[in-house]
Amino acid sequence: MNWAAFAEAAPELAELGRERLEARHLCLIGTLRRGGSPRISPVEPYLTAGELMIGMMPGSRKALDLLRDPRIVVHSVVTDWSGHEGDFKLYGTAIEVRDRERRLALYRAADAAHGWEPDPDEPEDPDNHIFAVDIGSAAFVRFDKETWETWRWNPTDGLGLRKEVRPNT
Repeated sequence: MNWAAFAEAAPELAELGRERLEARHLCLIGTLRRGGSPRISPVEPYLTAGELMIGMMPGSRKALDLLRDPRIVVHSVVTDWSGHEGDFKLYGTAIEVRDRERRLALYRAADAAHGWEPDPDEPEDPDNHIFAVDIGSAAFVRFDKETWETWRWNPTDGLGLRKEVRPNT
């Protein structure tokens, strides 16, 4: 499911995720190496045209991982040990984007996010790897001294969005 469908199915959780992903325009992704061990890598996430898209340099190991095995976890960056900002996670698959207009949407989103002027002579690098994230499930966790807040959403379990707030003991 693309970001727009996710936002329709779980709007509160999608808004928390959008805030966390756009706060730094940086996230971590988990991929699987050829031998099956995990790889954690930073990428820039962009929400554009109803999709969560990520781009990578040509031939990067994380891109090669996804081309071989598209399973992915997307995790917002955590910048403080306290946990008060929360962390957002998406689980799904990465779908390579080859369509020129969809690829340009990512470049336009990056330009807008960083205040860059697009280069009309060289709008994109055709060798870059661009992926859209097909969302399978999502979660958000936030805690402080008093409470532990957990949100979970998985469309296949039939339970919808589940929120739990409990004392942090």
